[in-house]
Amino acid sequence: MEGISDIKIVGVDERRPPRIRKEPYINLYFRLSHKVPVDWCQQFNSLLSKHSSSPKIKPDDLIFIETWVRKPEEIEAHLALLKKKVAECNQAYIDDITQQQARGAEDREALGLETGEQGKLNRIIAGLDFDSD
Repeated sequence: MEGISDIKIVGVDERRPPRIRKEPYINLYFRLSHKVPVDWCQQFNSLLSKHSSSPKIKPDDLIFIETWVRKPEEIEAHLALLKKKVAECNQAYIDDITQQQARGAEDREALGLETGEQGKLNRIIAGLDFDSD
């Protein structure tokens, strides 16, 4: 199973290769190593929303970064930027999950400190072992 830290750009969409056309830009479709979670996609799109070529991942697709450049000479630098942003988004997503888990642990600890029957129930639930035998 691939994880968030494994997300990276691994190629271009073979069905939509870059083409020189009469328009003053070249559409690029970079393929990610695997589909990303929707909230990762939203973070990535938000992170690059103000970039001039507005790279984005469609929430119904979740595996291709759609972007463009004006000249072929710009592709390598643009790819380097996108690779850096994918890594930043990976780290931000992992940090968010870590913070959520920490908040959950604090909430569970607070529930265990309650007194009376509710406190007893909370401690029993917190102590349940869900590992397979």
